[in-house]
Amino acid sequence: MELRHLRYFVAVAQTRHFTRAAEMLGISQPPLSQQILRLEREIGTPLLRRLSRGVELTEAGEAFYQDACQILELTGHALEKAKGIARGVTGKLSLGVASSVAFHSAIFALMKDFQARYPSMTILTREQNMASLMHDLQEGLLDAAFVRLPCESSKAFNLKVIASEKMLVALPASHALGTRPQVSLSQLADDTLIMFPREVAPSLYELVISACLRAGFQPHTGQQSPQISSSIGMVAAGFGFAIVPESLCCIAHPGVVFRPVDDAALNTDIALAWRRFDRSPAVMHLSMMPTRT
Repeated sequence: MELRHLRYFVAVAQTRHFTRAAEMLGISQPPLSQQILRLEREIGTPLLRRLSRGVELTEAGEAFYQDACQILELTGHALEKAKGIARGVTGKLSLGVASSVAFHSAIFALMKDFQARYPSMTILTREQNMASLMHDLQEGLLDAAFVRLPCESSKAFNLKVIASEKMLVALPASHALGTRPQVSLSQLADDTLIMFPREVAPSLYELVISACLRAGFQPHTGQQSPQISSSIGMVAAGFGFAIVPESLCCIAHPGVVFRPVDDAALNTDIALAWRRFDRSPAVMHLSMMPTRT
């Protein structure tokens, strides 16, 4: 049984007339009659009663008509779904978000704009540390990811920078430098630096340590924060100071103040990363979305 046989039968059932159905289908009447007869022989029972001025459905024909309509409707949906996925306008898009960039508004503004342009696309997101994120992206467990540069494995991926941000010093509100408009890292040489585990963001970790070395001191590191964001609470509790992305200022803690640093190298980029030679239409659409400034 072919889908065209179902379409032919549905047309005859709806018009109750072979000639009118043939006109609607754009074929001649004799081949249409032959195809319906072939369908009836395949099923093993008459579906139509031939009358002098048309046809009517048999009981089996009524039941077959209902199912045939559903089959054709489902077939249409399946075709449109497949075409939509091939065009990158429907389906699912799996995105990873590095923990170090999870508070930057540019990421979610881009996702919102993408969703508005492609409303039939389902976006799935998950936050991970950089090591896990880059592994999952390489293995195809993620379609794309928002990462912070520099990134050790960035050469293995296509990258589109979507935002840049400064690194700031987070100090306890009671700190002597808390009222200064700008802080020199060398002034914090005797303080304890709160650091996140290196695997959370290896390149960012090295960026912070290198900044301290440029300022002339080896930082004293104490209690580690599980994630970059959790360092804010530890600063408020008096564990020490932290060097964090500017986007973390949105964590408004009354016990913490953020101050600019006099180190021009403490700047980082946030980028969309995807596998080289990946031709996923949905990923291409996302990569071509304009970013908000």
